[in-house]
Amino acid sequence: MQNRATLFAVATVALVALAAQHALARVSVKIEFDKTFIFKTVTTWAWDAAGPGDVMMARTIHDDPDAMKRRAEPIIADAVAIEMTQRGMNRAPADAHVTVRYYLLLSTNMSAQTMGQFLPATTAWGLPPFAQATQSLEMMNRGSLVLDVSANGAVVWRGVAQANIKMDATAKKREALLRESVRDLLRRFPPKP
Repeated sequence: MQNRATLFAVATVALVALAAQHALARVSVKIEFDKTFIFKTVTTWAWDAAGPGDVMMARTIHDDPDAMKRRAEPIIADAVAIEMTQRGMNRAPADAHVTVRYYLLLSTNMSAQTMGQFLPATTAWGLPPFAQATQSLEMMNRGSLVLDVSANGAVVWRGVAQANIKMDATAKKREALLRESVRDLLRRFPPKP
């Protein structure tokens, strides 16, 4: 009886760890920053003079970046404002220490595997011993959100969040993914020295 309880406890811990890993792997985040810039002095921010950002799409010939920008920009702008405020930075109408600009890049990602793909070729002709057939095919919309923080016209911090977006994702799920991406990015701003 005790073995079953121990086995159940181990299985539960393994499932929780697997679920946590899946949740953490949802958005991949990378940042780079200017190591010579002194981030401690930054207390105010503003959107870039050219506008908050741009949307670029490369999925189909029917893509409408302007329509996507009208849907995504209010969400991104709100999420950035919330996260910057939580980091003790005030939005300034003019003469801010840093400016922020986003880029939302949307494309389609495809991955395929064929039977025998990972087997070595035969020595006689360099061909596998059977006809190759697709065994796995995955197509996903892929999105990248880039946040640039600039000072004096030069980018001093850049964060990139990437995620796969399911084709049938609802507007609510897409909004949650955008907010999560902004939160995960700005969690690392300002960078720790």
